Amino acid sequence: MKIGLYFGSFNPIHTGHLIIAQHLMNFAPLDRLWFVVSPQNPLKKSESLLNENHRKQLIDLAIEGETKLRSSNIEFKLPKPSFTSDTLAYLSDLYPNDQFSVIMGSDSFTNIKRWKNYDMILKSYEIYIFERPGFRVNSELLPKSVTVLKAPLLQISSTYIRKLIKENKSVRYLVPDIVLEEIIAQQYYR
Repeated sequence: MKIGLYFGSFNPIHTGHLIIAQHLMNFAPLDRLWFVVSPQNPLKKSESLLNENHRKQLIDLAIEGETKLRSSNIEFKLPKPSFTSDTLAYLSDLYPNDQFSVIMGSDSFTNIKRWKNYDMILKSYEIYIFERPGFRVNSELLPKSVTVLKAPLLQISSTYIRKLIKENKSVRYLVPDIVLEEIIAQQYYR
């Protein structure tokens, strides 16, 4: 089975993440897509992170009923901070009959040379990049394992959503209704 791994903090998951996931399921040769919740990204500060189990639960609520999408807590079991190369190696050993690929934004791809074992990732795994404004990728210079997809993008971010919540402003339509209900009920990001 071909499984796309969409790594991220998902702090919280929002409509933009879901649009990208659906676009990849429509246009990339993937059988499944897993949202891999990163407990701690080594290139980001972690003080504003909601507990990883709560972030995973919000994803589960957002994708409830979707048969080809799932959340993954695989990095919860691995040493922190989370390194994509370690997660890929672990998953490849755990599921030897599946083929994993990495899904990332072009902003993340511009930093790939800062990633642990980035050259191994580029050689051993397919990578699907969705372009983000201001981070254009020259397809002609990429290895054959890398595909750039023109996904529909929304100019929203988890940072922006957290800011609105702190300011007691509405985030309706930025996150799925069921996610919004849980954020309000649990008073997340206050």
